[in-house]
Amino acid sequence: MALITEEEPQPPPPNPTKPSQNPPPPPPPPPTPTPNPFTFWFHFTLLVSLLTTLLVCLSTLSPQDPKSWFLSLPTNLRSHYSKGRIIKVQITPNVPPIAVFTIQSGPIKSDSVLFVHGLGCSSYSFRKTIEFLGQRGLNAVAIDLPGSGFSDKSMMVVEEGSGGGLTRVWEVYSEIREKGLFWGFDQLVEKGYVDFEGNDVRVRKREAVMAIELGSEEMGRVLGQVVDSMGLAPVDLVLHDSALGLGANWVLENPGLVRSITLLDTTSISTALPLWVLRTVVVRELVLGFRFAFGRVLELCCSKPVGGGSDVEAHRILLKGRDGRRSVVGMGMKMNCSFDLLEWGSSEGVKGLPMQVVWSSGWSKEWSEEGRRVASALPQASFVTHSGGRWPQGLVLLLISAHRYLLLTHASHLLMKEDDTFSDLDDYQACMAAEMTII
Repeated sequence: MALITEEEPQPPPPNPTKPSQNPPPPPPPPPTPTPNPFTFWFHFTLLVSLLTTLLVCLSTLSPQDPKSWFLSLPTNLRSHYSKGRIIKVQITPNVPPIAVFTIQSGPIKSDSVLFVHGLGCSSYSFRKTIEFLGQRGLNAVAIDLPGSGFSDKSMMVVEEGSGGGLTRVWEVYSEIREKGLFWGFDQLVEKGYVDFEGNDVRVRKREAVMAIELGSEEMGRVLGQVVDSMGLAPVDLVLHDSALGLGANWVLENPGLVRSITLLDTTSISTALPLWVLRTVVVRELVLGFRFAFGRVLELCCSKPVGGGSDVEAHRILLKGRDGRRSVVGMGMKMNCSFDLLEWGSSEGVKGLPMQVVWSSGWSKEWSEEGRRVASALPQASFVTHSGGRWPQGLVLLLISAHRYLLLTHASHLLMKEDDTFSDLDDYQACMAAEMTII
């Protein structure tokens, strides 16, 4: 018997779809991360911090021992030091005397000329002038102001104080350790308190090394003692750069000790060497640590480029050695910015003194105008210009020395007239010819 089964009809196969004419768009690229600006500044700050720390550490690790410093001096500075001598001066009664380096050339009993340098400079700049004038019969002297050159740049002072909280705790611990712990309990039971000797205020004294930072009053004492100890009075005083602000009060108070005054590119309100260079962290380490950087600062602010770098290196060594930078900055902060040149020049003690203003005419227009302003404030002064920089240098300084020599030998008929300018070798030869005529 046959079985008949009914099968369900199969669904027709789906019609094949035609391929799309437009392919699907590609997936969008992953978004580019936006750079974080703080990342750059973080790395920059970190780099500057590390560089600052490294430079400061290197500067503090430099040898400060005076003996080691002297042994490391180049030949030109050793020669300069060997020609000078040290004078002890007392700036205040309660402070030990400090050493002032002086260099002298010429007969001691002849007319005396004293050169006082500005901040950042030293007697090394005037060594050729001293020799020039000394060979021609004048007693020429230059000094290193305290804090500069070979003079003392720091001094030992005694500080008094009662100590801090940690000091007090240590004293209590030391006393209990010495007398025993039960001694404290006995005192507490008998008196109700522990009778420590430290209950009384103890004044402690400790010695500390401090940079020499003198103002105009202390600097006047230095000048007075140098003039007195070397027998220079009456002296022809040459004030360079910021030395006017440091020595003006002394001149005003001691007119009888001064025979004449020469202002050599001097101003009482600023210094040729910018103090911010010596005060700013990192900048001061770079400038004083590298000869090239220091030379560039001198060329931009103090003196014109000269052949060779021995003088630049000498100035750098003298300024950096024994922490002279700190003294120069400290004294610069104490400069009398309210000094009135017109009032000073018209005062009774100054207006009768022969006076001369020697100024750089080739440095800058602003500096030339400053020279005219200084000369107009001192109508009794003659005005002579030179072609050098604001710091004494080379042949220009010899030209000034020759003119200074003619002035001090009272050869008025051979002196250059007002507004004349020292500019080249012909001027020097003319001065030498005039000098030979006098001799």
